[in-house]
Amino acid sequence: MENRGDSTGSTFAPSEWVRGGGRLEWIDVARGIGIIAVVVGHVWTRGPLRDAVYSFHMPLFFLLSGFLSRPQSPRRFAIRQLVSQMRPYAAYLALLFVADQVIEPLKGNRPIFNLRPQDLLPLLLGGSWLSGPYTIFWFVPCLMVSRILFNALYVRWPDPLDCRWAVAIVPAFLGGYLLGKLTQVSVLGLLTVPMGLALLWLGAIAQRVSWRRWMWWPLTMLSLAGLSGLLPTLNMKAADYGMPMLSIASGVASALLVFRLSVRISSFAGWLAGVGRASLAIMYLHVAVIHYLTPYLAKPWLLLHALLGPIAAYYIFRASPWGRRLFL
Repeated sequence: MENRGDSTGSTFAPSEWVRGGGRLEWIDVARGIGIIAVVVGHVWTRGPLRDAVYSFHMPLFFLLSGFLSRPQSPRRFAIRQLVSQMRPYAAYLALLFVADQVIEPLKGNRPIFNLRPQDLLPLLLGGSWLSGPYTIFWFVPCLMVSRILFNALYVRWPDPLDCRWAVAIVPAFLGGYLLGKLTQVSVLGLLTVPMGLALLWLGAIAQRVSWRRWMWWPLTMLSLAGLSGLLPTLNMKAADYGMPMLSIASGVASALLVFRLSVRISSFAGWLAGVGRASLAIMYLHVAVIHYLTPYLAKPWLLLHALLGPIAAYYIFRASPWGRRLFL
C-alpha cells in the first residue's frame, strides 16, 4: 500500500514514520502544530515564547517538504510549482492589498501601499520589502525556489545519503550563513534559499532513516537547548541562523520530535489535522488579522482570531471552484 503525500503527488511506502494513518494524517497534524507555532510567534513578538517557536517553526516546514519529496522531471516540476504556488501567492497578495485600501482609511490611516509606481515595486519585489500584514509573503516563494533546485539535484542524485550531495549542501550551509552576514535584502525571500535547500535535503534523509528509541535522548537535549533560549533563536526571513550549526541543528531536532509526536497522536488529533489542511490560508492571512486587531484585543484573543478567521476563509474558498483554484 502507498500513502499519498503532498500536493506534488509524492507517494511513500509505509515506514517507521508513517505506520497507518490513511492519507498520512500525521503530516497534516505536523503542519497543524507548525502553523500554530507560526501564529504564536507573530502574536507574541518578543520574549521567551516567541524565541522558542522561532527556534523550529520554519525549519519544520522545509524539513516536511523534503520528507515528502521524490525525484520528478525538473522542467515539469518547476512549471507546476510556479503555477500552483505563485497563483495563490498573487491572489492572497491582491486580496490583502484590497483589504488594506478599505481597513486603513476606516481606522483613520493611509493604506500601506497604493496604486503608485513607487508602491507597486515593493509589492513585486516581496521578501524584505514587505512588512505589516504582508510580512509572511517571503516564505512560499523561498520554499518554492528551494524545492525546484532541490528536485533538480534529486533527479541526479536520488539517494540523499549519496556523498555527492556534499557538493551542493556544504556550499549551501556556508553560503546561507555568509549571505545572512552580508545583507538583509531579500527579493521574494530568496535570501533564505541556500539554507532552505540544506533543510530539504535533511528532510529527505529523515524519510530514509528508520526511527529508533535511542534517538529521543539526543534530539530532546538538542531541542531543549533551542526552546529554552540557551542557543540564539532563528529568524530565517532575515537569514539569521543563530549560533552557527547549533541553532539550526536544534531547530531540526525540534522538528523531528514534532514529526514523531504527530505520528503518535494522529489517531486522535483530528482537529490538529484540520488546522494543518488549512495551513496555506492561515499562513497568508493570519498576520493581517493580527495587524488590524492588535489595538483592540489581548494576545490570547488575537491568537484565537488569527487561527479561526483564516480557517473560516479556507472553508469558504474550498466551497467554490474559483476559490479552490485561486487560493488553495
